[in-house]
Amino acid sequence: MKKERRDKKERRRKMTETAVLILGILFILYFLGIELYAGHGTNFYFIWLIAGAVLLLWTFASKKGIVDSLPVWLRRGTGICAVLGLLCFLFVEGLVISGFFARGGENLDYIIVLGAQLKTTGPSRVLQLRLDEACDYLTENPETKVIVSGGQGSNEPDTEAQGMYEYLVEKGIDPQRIIREDRSRNTTQNIAFSSDYLDKEKDRVGIVTNNFHIYRAVHIAMEAGYRDVCGIAAPAYPFLQPNNMLREFFGIVKDYLFGNM
Repeated sequence: MKKERRDKKERRRKMTETAVLILGILFILYFLGIELYAGHGTNFYFIWLIAGAVLLLWTFASKKGIVDSLPVWLRRGTGICAVLGLLCFLFVEGLVISGFFARGGENLDYIIVLGAQLKTTGPSRVLQLRLDEACDYLTENPETKVIVSGGQGSNEPDTEAQGMYEYLVEKGIDPQRIIREDRSRNTTQNIAFSSDYLDKEKDRVGIVTNNFHIYRAVHIAMEAGYRDVCGIAAPAYPFLQPNNMLREFFGIVKDYLFGNM
């Protein structure tokens, strides 16, 4: 009987080691894929390399018996923290997914397009998706005005607002309908500074951003005093979506802690 329990425990340990090893390799391969894809705008994606390395290190430590040599309280405590962290992550990701299909209302007074990286060749792919969604909405709702919101980063040739303005004009949107907010550096400032150009207590406002960003952006706007606000979800690139979702998890946690949501 004892031998059977030992054998069962050993099989379970080996299965866990194999699963963690495979996951660690996949994380590292995903990091390399993003690096080669060159679609990233920040260095956040290095978290996949770090996480993959940690999992591989854990696998090595487990095979060498180092994990089993740790105090029971430490192993159990780590396991409990990991389970609680996973449950928290899944809950927040559920909130993120809830904004994926936001279409906004018709004939809004204003839509706000949140900025993203501007390159020397024009808006980044992420920003183009937001602008194309905004262009479709503006075409279908000719009375709606648009606020393009974004300042200039250290690695950008001009303000994001100016780049978005030029892109929309090229797509046939009347320049008189476009308002440039060119001071903001993050989502909270996008929302706050854009309110200078509208009445946030009376106007009906739509927030245009990529689907993974809708939940946070709309709730930041609500916290900032927008009384009638909705999301208009632009698509995102499927390959980069896991990175986007993970980054958004940390963004939501941060904004809740800092009182922005």
